[in-house]
Amino acid sequence: MKQLLSILAFVVIGSFALQAQTTNGPVMTFQTTTIDYGKIEKGSDKVRKFNFTNTGNEPLIIKTAKGSCGCTVPTYPQEPIMPGETKTIDVSYDTNRPGVFTKTVTLTTNETPESHTLTIKGEVIVPPAQESVPASNGGIKQ
Repeated sequence: MKQLLSILAFVVIGSFALQAQTTNGPVMTFQTTTIDYGKIEKGSDKVRKFNFTNTGNEPLIIKTAKGSCGCTVPTYPQEPIMPGETKTIDVSYDTNRPGVFTKTVTLTTNETPESHTLTIKGEVIVPPAQESVPASNGGIKQ
């Protein structure tokens, strides 16, 4: 009888553990939520990509994506992302603005909780001005 109760308790506990591991609904899983541009020259490549996968068991829908200012513009998938599917969110930063920056993109989805924050950071540097070199006169004395 003790063995039967032990087995029954093991089965009940095991079923709760399995149920706790099962994820219901969409789950947006990012490779990283922060991208560091590092030091980049003014006017250089402005787009960075955030890769993510829907690791849930229902379609993921991104409702909105908003940059923290007008210099940060996200582009995101408009169609539902199926379970197991991997997509990207492109974030464009205006690299014509010299200086250190840290900007965010807030995503609203159909998950619980329904928001994620992505961060970009770096420093836009202005390349040193090139000095003008006098034109050669071909060795002719004046």
